[in-house]
Amino acid sequence: MTLKSLLSLLAVLTLAGCATSRPAYLNNGEQGLAIDCSGEANSWAMCYEKADASCAGTGYRIVGTDGTPAPTEDDKTLGVDVGNYKNRSVIVVCK
Repeated sequence: MTLKSLLSLLAVLTLAGCATSRPAYLNNGEQGLAIDCSGEANSWAMCYEKADASCAGTGYRIVGTDGTPAPTEDDKTLGVDVGNYKNRSVIVVCK
């Protein structure tokens, strides 16, 4: 493997593990953040870390969450959850 292809692979893997945020407006007019941390390389913890960083340490209130439910043991292949894309998103309001 060449250095150029190794660096390209590393860049793709780094981007795959990032949580993203965008402004969101609640029904009551309050502004919050919609944070998406979907994918196999992410976790719910990444959503909450992104919320904490986005709110600059002032804290946040969770308004809603949405995500792929955990599979049952019968849904796994040889005990592993294979090929299921994980959806995870949270909406927060900074304090």
